[in-house]
Amino acid sequence: MESLYQLHTLIWLFPVMFIFHDFEEIILVEGWIKKNKSKIKDKLPNSIADKIIKQLSMSTAQFSVSVLIIFLFVSSSTYMASQYIQSGSFANIHFFIVCNLIFFLHAFTHIGQSIFFRGLTPGALTSMVVIIPYSIFLFDSLIENNILSWNMIWSSIPFVFLVIPVLLVAHGIGKRVIS
Repeated sequence: MESLYQLHTLIWLFPVMFIFHDFEEIILVEGWIKKNKSKIKDKLPNSIADKIIKQLSMSTAQFSVSVLIIFLFVSSSTYMASQYIQSGSFANIHFFIVCNLIFFLHAFTHIGQSIFFRGLTPGALTSMVVIIPYSIFLFDSLIENNILSWNMIWSSIPFVFLVIPVLLVAHGIGKRVIS
């Protein structure tokens, strides 16, 4: 069993890992999209390619606003998970689990994109070096300490899909706030 201090540290590392990963995306995404538009159009059907290019064609500042909005959810979930460990008033581990499942699964989209496009895509490096190892260690520690079970993980997966509209809205807000 890990100490309460170690679990808190692991939980509070989530926003740090998120920012570390998203800084890679913030720095690289605008240039990568501009450089690879033709590659996207060549490899994907036009309707899908157009949607992806439209969704990701944003300035670094616009993308940063989107990341800020998502970071508010990440931070809120982390605070609630910390409260859960301490039996605090805003205790909720489920929101944290959903956010971390999204983070973990999101890593594989970056790896898949890199394989598909045969090159490094924004977010792929930190997905392999940061997200996947952190997520595995986090889930393993929470399971080992009887805070998380496989049933909770499986029952949280449908909620992962409910967050997709929130992510799309965050991107839309980023585009509208910074024109």
